[in-house]
Amino acid sequence: VLLLLGALHKASAAVIRYEILEEREKGFVVGNVVRDLDLDLGSLSARRLRVVSGASRRFFEVNWETGEMFVNDRLDREELCGTLPSCTITLELVVERPLELFSAEVVIQDINDNNPSFPTREMKLEISEAVAPGTRFPLESAHDPDVGSNSLQTYELSRNEYFALRVQTREDSTKYAELVLERALDREREPDLQLVLTALDGGTPARSASLPIRIVVLDANDNAPTFNQSLYRARVLEDAPPGTRVVQVRATDLDEGPNGEIIYSFGSHNRAGVRELFSLDLVTGVLTVKGRLDFEDAKLHEIYIQAKDKGANPEGAHCKVLVEVVDVNDNAPEITVTSVYSPVPEDAPLGTVIALLSVTDLDAGENGLVTCEVPPGLPFSLTSSLKNYFTLKTSAALDRETVPEYNLSITARDAGTPSLSALTTVRVQVSDINDNPPQSSQSSYNVYVEENNLPGVPILNLSVWDPDAPQNARLSFFLLEQGAETGLVGRYFTINRDSGVVNQFSLVTAGPLDREAKSSYDIMVTASDAGSPPLSTHRTIFLNISDVNDNPPSFFQRSHEVFVPENNRPGDLLCSLAASDPDSGLNALISYSLLEPRNRDVSASSFISLNPQTGAVHATRSFDYEQTQTLQFEVQARDRGNPPLSSTVTVRLFVLDLNDNAPAVLRPRARPGSLCPQALPPSVGAGHLVTKVTAVDLDSGYNAWVSYQLLEAPDPSLFAVSRYAGEVRTAVPIPADLPPQKLVIVVKDSGSPPLSTSVTLLVSLEEDTHPVVPDLRESSAPREGESRLTLYLAVSLVAICFVSFGSFVALISKCLR
Repeated sequence: VLLLLGALHKASAAVIRYEILEEREKGFVVGNVVRDLDLDLGSLSARRLRVVSGASRRFFEVNWETGEMFVNDRLDREELCGTLPSCTITLELVVERPLELFSAEVVIQDINDNNPSFPTREMKLEISEAVAPGTRFPLESAHDPDVGSNSLQTYELSRNEYFALRVQTREDSTKYAELVLERALDREREPDLQLVLTALDGGTPARSASLPIRIVVLDANDNAPTFNQSLYRARVLEDAPPGTRVVQVRATDLDEGPNGEIIYSFGSHNRAGVRELFSLDLVTGVLTVKGRLDFEDAKLHEIYIQAKDKGANPEGAHCKVLVEVVDVNDNAPEITVTSVYSPVPEDAPLGTVIALLSVTDLDAGENGLVTCEVPPGLPFSLTSSLKNYFTLKTSAALDRETVPEYNLSITARDAGTPSLSALTTVRVQVSDINDNPPQSSQSSYNVYVEENNLPGVPILNLSVWDPDAPQNARLSFFLLEQGAETGLVGRYFTINRDSGVVNQFSLVTAGPLDREAKSSYDIMVTASDAGSPPLSTHRTIFLNISDVNDNPPSFFQRSHEVFVPENNRPGDLLCSLAASDPDSGLNALISYSLLEPRNRDVSASSFISLNPQTGAVHATRSFDYEQTQTLQFEVQARDRGNPPLSSTVTVRLFVLDLNDNAPAVLRPRARPGSLCPQALPPSVGAGHLVTKVTAVDLDSGYNAWVSYQLLEAPDPSLFAVSRYAGEVRTAVPIPADLPPQKLVIVVKDSGSPPLSTSVTLLVSLEEDTHPVVPDLRESSAPREGESRLTLYLAVSLVAICFVSFGSFVALISKCLR
């Protein structure tokens, strides 16, 4: 549950409040402080958000990546706050750049993690049989460190015929139980009784503790002691030393002798720790201080005292003493400087936060009210927007030249009597500001220079100075160019600087100037000091450059690649080779010419034509990839200067293959329209190789990749054809009476559109003596088929070599570029 309590001063930000259960595991997310405080998550790491608290243990941390505050250490509400009804941990969240302080509160809610407990394992009561019904007897009180509904809520008594139970509430809202006699006791009938007292808390589920009670019935005693008052009140200072008298209780007994002598003792209702803090005289009834009292731990002690006589069957009486602990001013304030912003610029605006301080005082009331102050007459003040948090700010203008450093003595003083105080010193340094820019005698300069000048020649000498202090008066010079030619000035000009009280520099050329690159420069020289922020002065130099003819034409690319599909039309535009010349007039007019390479078998002019004015290249005839794969030539661009200048570009023309050749079957050999007989052994099994069809394609690339397919067969299930190997195999066992089978195998390339050819096989069993009459003409010309096979292989090898050479040339061309 998040309660946003309200907005405060921006140096203190807002107070946020969270509530979590105790005993949460380490890493449990309490809340997103970045979102709740409206901070920027991206700058969280740079601003170094951290959690500060007065505790020695770091119970919470903040994740800089998510802005979530999470549990970092075990949270035990009973250990942190004891029996206080509310348990709150106060945190400060500090961020830097700028310095800001935020306050957060985490309320630790109780869980029912403790059982009630009795101080003793068994209780014994001695009661006279003469005691009248209605008499009350105090019982031992149980203790439960939990609070609220989880604390001790009630008691229960085991069933019996003599006593009832009455549950009472103390002034601090805790519970205690009393036995009430409802029926007279008879020692002769029942000399002792056994009861059980059960203490229950209000948790879900409830926790409990039991105390056995043994009641011994005594013979009658005529008179019981009586206190002169049932309630005593006393006040004692928390710093009272041991032995300090608090109060004296008095009881009387009308009997004589031992039956009238009274002994005082602490009653059963007392809370744990009473016997460690107070001592009771058994004879006089004087209550004194025994231990160290602490107002901050307990402000009120409720003490139960009983009085018994020394008779054989002693009777008891009870009274209550309320001891109020009075706070004394025994704790001096403590000052914690959370963060200091130093040095402070002398132009810091009024109200600039210098430091954040937190002040704590363990005392209460006036003793815990703390004020902080700085010595008068200084340009600083302390303000507080959150309790016990102070912000040190500037209250007047700072002047470093007058006071460069302050050692501020900050005093924290409480309102106790006598007052206690604490002193801490905060060192604040004042830094100088830069309020004077560099100066020179003129605002602009005109300079005239020829191009191709000698480098290192000074163009202009200037003097610049700065009246600020030395650390702000160190000058640096750099060049800026007005317009879009950023970077050119730094390439052609440099600054030579002379040291001395007066800062001097010379503008010189770093290399020859080129009018074609730039005919004029508007150079801005900037002199900047070392202040923060730096101040600068700008001076403009107008530089004009005259022209000479010193630039040859230049192509946009050193080499050019052209890709032309084969079978193109004569006259098609292959490419345009454009060159430029930065010169002007005749020096910029360009003509183009074709340079034939030497020692080349193929003449480029037989394939292309060049336009001498535009550089456009046209085809003079159609290209055939199977004859020409690549063509290389050079084109020269020449200006009309005196003397003329020129440059060349290399053009590499690659002919792209088209799918214009169908596959050719090499094996088995067959004349067009004839059958290829294939013998098959009888009763062969599946997978038997019948024959292998081999085909080639004169095209290249995908256009030359061939695949095989069974197109026609009397029974397609008998045979299978490997798609890429061309192997014809039996798909199933072949019966002995299989008639001759006519198989049509189609061979198709991968072009677009694909081209194909086919071969027809006649497969028959070997026992068939008349399957086919072989064609005598075919058998008479074996050498012609072999020569065709050799021709196809040679053509394919040449095509592959041309393609490889073209790819190699293209790769080398790209690498050279």
